[in-house]
Amino acid sequence: MSSSPIAGSRAGWLTLFLLAFPPLSWAGNAIVGHLAAGAVPPITLNFLRWLLAGLLLTPLAWNGVREHAAALRRHAGLILALGVLSIASYNALQYLALTTSTPINVTLIGASMPLFLLAVGVTFFREPATRSHIAGALLCLVGVTFVLVRGELGRLAQLDFVPGDLFMLAATLAWSGYTWLLRKQRPALPLIVLLYAQIVAGVVVSVPFVAWELGIDGQAIVWSTKTVGILAYVATVPSLLAYFAWDRAVARAGAQLPVFFVTLTPAFAAILSTLLLGEWPNWYHGVGLAAIVAGIWVAQRR
Repeated sequence: MSSSPIAGSRAGWLTLFLLAFPPLSWAGNAIVGHLAAGAVPPITLNFLRWLLAGLLLTPLAWNGVREHAAALRRHAGLILALGVLSIASYNALQYLALTTSTPINVTLIGASMPLFLLAVGVTFFREPATRSHIAGALLCLVGVTFVLVRGELGRLAQLDFVPGDLFMLAATLAWSGYTWLLRKQRPALPLIVLLYAQIVAGVVVSVPFVAWELGIDGQAIVWSTKTVGILAYVATVPSLLAYFAWDRAVARAGAQLPVFFVTLTPAFAAILSTLLLGEWPNWYHGVGLAAIVAGIWVAQRR
């Protein structure tokens, strides 16, 4: 009998679903964020997403928050940093990116996370880098660069990138910092309590930026059935359901295998973009994805 975590059994199929659901929902988040352009301003969309997610999570997390109140106060500064980098920065920058870039581009750039993780780890956390890590990161860099220049290498000299692509690069850098901070200094708190605390911190920090977007910048929410559907989706599927599915998938399959499933996000985004937006992927998307997947494989292999 096979000992693989995704062997052909009922438990294996459940594990496979748990592994595939997060990248599918994150690809859907990119599509919905793109559809939200013009209906909900990007920073406001991120604020409402996590405000609603936090409210939904409150009944499940509140007893744990009260039980661990002392630890939450002791780690307040760290939790604030985690909330800023993940909830307030990464997600808001992603929605900003989707106002001018495509879901395929955004998810492909996000798939280059190993490159940014390596750079942040070496620069700020003195994490050693092996030759495999460096080779994999360089392959990821080639893939991302190919997507950024749309397959036209002449653009490298002009640095003529779409603003959304640069926003997504900043988002990926922020998530890399969050990942290392969580890995090196994670507070000893239950998952649901830590997630809830990060959501609260990120929502509070986002308030002045939302006020600027809706007040000074003059953007507004266009309320409609579409808007309500967008908010319902982003507050539940990519926020809460995908997060807990990912946690269970890692518990069942280990830490290595899920990394490869994350690379399905651009593929899912390409399929959903074609079906829902009529945006067909271009040849350079395939080249970029192949380089990124190859880079992750090289960096992860033992």
